[in-house]
Amino acid sequence: MTRIYKILPYAEWTAAEAVGRFEGSAVDHEDGFIHFSTAAQAGETARRYFAGIADLVVLEVEGDDLGPALKWEPSRGGDLFPHLYGPLETAHVRAVHEAPLGDDLVPRTPAP
Repeated sequence: MTRIYKILPYAEWTAAEAVGRFEGSAVDHEDGFIHFSTAAQAGETARRYFAGIADLVVLEVEGDDLGPALKWEPSRGGDLFPHLYGPLETAHVRAVHEAPLGDDLVPRTPAP
């Protein structure tokens, strides 16, 4: 099992729940895939791209459930990151975690 994580605004998650799938955030649409991180990568992703942004959630997904649409590709520092080429069905979301801002204004993500 490989758990992967998606950080996004709470409003985007509630919109996805209403239709049964998440089509991606703006950056996902620009890049052509939905960005995910492993638990070990999520903290740095939060620091780099979401610092100072409130009302975020972290979706927890079992990567093996996503089939061949999930690709592991090199990104930041050459690390392999999970990228989903297609929508994320909300039924695949195993948990939704709040990501409150810490004292450093970085959203808190699930610990690896």
